[in-house]
Amino acid sequence: MIATAALRAYLERILGGAVADVSLHPLGEDAPADPKAFGYGVPFEVACTVDGAPRRLVVSRTRPAQGFGHDYPADRAWQAIYAHHAYNSFPRHARSLDVGFIRHSGELVSAGDAQEYFQLVEKAPGALYWHDLDRLLTADERPLDRLRAQALAEFLAGTHADKRSEPTLYHRRIRELVGHGECLMGILDSYPHPYALLPAKDCEAIERAAVAWRWALRDRTHRLSRVHGDFHPWNLLFQDGAEFTALDRSRGEWGEPADDVAALSVNYLFFGLRKGAGRQIAPPFEALFQDFLATYLAESGDGELLEVLPPFLMFRALVIAHPRWYPWLPGATRRALLDFARAMAEAGSLDPKRLHEAFGVPA
Repeated sequence: MIATAALRAYLERILGGAVADVSLHPLGEDAPADPKAFGYGVPFEVACTVDGAPRRLVVSRTRPAQGFGHDYPADRAWQAIYAHHAYNSFPRHARSLDVGFIRHSGELVSAGDAQEYFQLVEKAPGALYWHDLDRLLTADERPLDRLRAQALAEFLAGTHADKRSEPTLYHRRIRELVGHGECLMGILDSYPHPYALLPAKDCEAIERAAVAWRWALRDRTHRLSRVHGDFHPWNLLFQDGAEFTALDRSRGEWGEPADDVAALSVNYLFFGLRKGAGRQIAPPFEALFQDFLATYLAESGDGELLEVLPPFLMFRALVIAHPRWYPWLPGATRRALLDFARAMAEAGSLDPKRLHEAFGVPA
């Protein structure tokens, strides 16, 4: 509930006059026969006087409901920011006077003049992990390379041990894997079309397979875990030894553990293909992949992981094979990645011992 004193102070700043006699009550509470039992908004009618003249206003917040894409505060912020601009650009629409946020203290703060938004983040020390993998294209493996892969696996297993019982969040994450603009369908849309290495009929087949995967995974809601969401070598900073910092957590706080596992592990295979010129997964990268995966399975005890990994690996392979994301890839490497994506689309589960077949390269 919004405090009346905080609301009055806010209205004086926004309306530019002396505000008095403030009262608020839920909008529509006097309509008990309303057949609509649920709505996204939580609107309150505000009655007040401004410089002695009566005013009627509405303060609305998006309901923090489970599901419907409103799970996180940022989702609800989007709704408010969008509505403020959209209402006033549509004919005969009720006018939006402001958009704002509520601090922990209960103070209401205006954000109505905002045009762009930014985030200020502390700079972390270290070198990005992809430099380690890049070095292995031409240098020998060090013991530290295995230790770092194992440390990352142990970290993820510990992170994913934090579970949450909220089926709608799991449904959302699996749905977003298929339909989100940054995920499968959005990535496929952004490929050049026509594109000889990935014809439209192949894109359609991958999307159909992805929808089948969505329904195959949808009921595994017990797997909902604390996740990073974009756990790849460009978002990991290593300091000395195996100490690291993660960057750019994405796509929500809760999701499917296989997403994090796929985001990192596919890059061992990617660098192996690069070293093998698209004709093999060159050492030591396959061993790093196997080591990372074995460590994660041992630490997490996740007996379902190999059954749910394929669609996440499919998504990550499509990103890496993308000519806009990685324009300099040789054709053989790009073809192998796309073959892998197709194979994961049709896979029943991942067989780590048959990776070469999935990539269409010899063992």
